[in-house]
Amino acid sequence: MHNRALHDALAAFVAEAAGQLAEEVSGGVEIPYELETFAPTGKAGAGGSLYCYKPQTDRFIAAQVGVLGRLPSYPAAAQALAALPELAGYLQARGQRPASSDPRVLADATLQALLVVLWADTSDFSFDAERFAAAYAELEEEAYAGCSLAVVLTPVEGLVCESDEVALGEGLSLVRGSTLSDAPADLRGDAYATVIALRLEGSPGEGAGLETAGRRLRRLQTALRLWDDAEPALGPAAWARTDDGPWITIPLATGLRRPLGDCLLSAEEEDPLRAFCSLVARRTPRGGELAWALRRFELGCERSGPLEALTDWLLAMRALLGDPGSGGLNRASSRLAAICANPEDREPLIRRVHEVAVLERRVVAGTVRADPAVEQLVDELGGHLRAILRDVLCGHLDPELRGLADQLIDSEPSSPEASPA
Repeated sequence: MHNRALHDALAAFVAEAAGQLAEEVSGGVEIPYELETFAPTGKAGAGGSLYCYKPQTDRFIAAQVGVLGRLPSYPAAAQALAALPELAGYLQARGQRPASSDPRVLADATLQALLVVLWADTSDFSFDAERFAAAYAELEEEAYAGCSLAVVLTPVEGLVCESDEVALGEGLSLVRGSTLSDAPADLRGDAYATVIALRLEGSPGEGAGLETAGRRLRRLQTALRLWDDAEPALGPAAWARTDDGPWITIPLATGLRRPLGDCLLSAEEEDPLRAFCSLVARRTPRGGELAWALRRFELGCERSGPLEALTDWLLAMRALLGDPGSGGLNRASSRLAAICANPEDREPLIRRVHEVAVLERRVVAGTVRADPAVEQLVDELGGHLRAILRDVLCGHLDPELRGLADQLIDSEPSSPEASPA
């Protein structure tokens, strides 16, 4: 199986379609039949003939297309099919000439053809797992003909998924490692381990776009770090293969991950995470202050502890909220408090940010020991940066953060500002 997400989307649609078609028949909708004549075996030309009524399933399903198109599982199945490279080849193998090259038209026609294959010559509309598996294998063989397929797998630490697989779109998904029967043994040992699976397509000899895998994996890691304060992170290596070739190991060198516990992704959170990952992938800037601050935030996530992350997060805050050319912390901390705290809570937050700045000098001097209260101060700053960066990338905050914060400060009768640091 090349595409697990497609398989599951089609299986869900076929199961719903089976129930809907059976309900139509039980409700009085008739299946058209065709009378066929044939000679008894071994007695051709003897003058006798046999007759049978053959259900015209294709005509019946074609008449129900409007009803089937309103099933809840239909949009996901059609969208997954529309992304395949050779749907026209599948339809031609079924004796159909595609009416259009539009991917959605091809997807609609393919869904109808798949149902006809599953229930040809029968009026028993039930979901048969073995028959579906055979029909799906045939679909993949035709739809991926002449296409080089690559799979990249890497564990993600700090994330536990309730579902066996969470499709994120464009070949990217989160998978429970124990369900990967054909994966390297290192990825199948822990029943609760989550693996990122990236499936890539390309023409033969192109390497199926493996050069883009690292960038897409890093974008997903950025989204996961912004999503939850457990800061899920990619493992140190990935495994990749093209078509049925051997697995090869690719070092990722994504840095350390602190032991922060796990983020549990429930079934109810899958759609919000899917939308969030799509936003991050599309809106992450390639350059400028926001990109630099985002990278500094992530470098802080990769440090061995909060004290090591302290400087990275202070630099990120200054880049986002400080005045250009000024090394002072005063205005930056006031702006952070204006965006992240209610008016009555701003002054205490400003003081805590300045405590973090003082801690930086002591960390450099080697006079600070690990202490939960101290680390909590630093983690609070990281949490505020995570919230700001997340809201900017989602479009909830104007990227011009300085102007936004100054408006909030000026709207208060008396705006607290600490002394310059």
